[in-house]
Amino acid sequence: MPSFLVQVSYTSEATAALIKRPQDRSRIVGKAVEKLGGIVKSAWLSFGDYDTVVLVDMPDNVSAAAFALAVSAGGSCKAIKTTPLLSVEEGMDAMKKAGRSGYKPVS
Repeated sequence: MPSFLVQVSYTSEATAALIKRPQDRSRIVGKAVEKLGGIVKSAWLSFGDYDTVVLVDMPDNVSAAAFALAVSAGGSCKAIKTTPLLSVEEGMDAMKKAGRSGYKPVS
């Protein structure tokens, strides 16, 4: 199953609500991911540009996009970034395929 890195920034209102009533959002997120056929592999809180980082396996790009849309539409997040991840083997296959592509750079 394809893996995705999902990074989320909360709105100030959502952050204030979490400070007032701390909660483990990974359980709630996990239920939504499972309904879309996926699984949460791991989740972290972070600081910087994003407030939380989640690694999920999803059946396909459409399911990953559906999850991102659901989170975005919920109103608690001001930004969500979903990055498809390749295994090392997939990355090496892509490198080999790129070498055979015949692409010519601008000259």
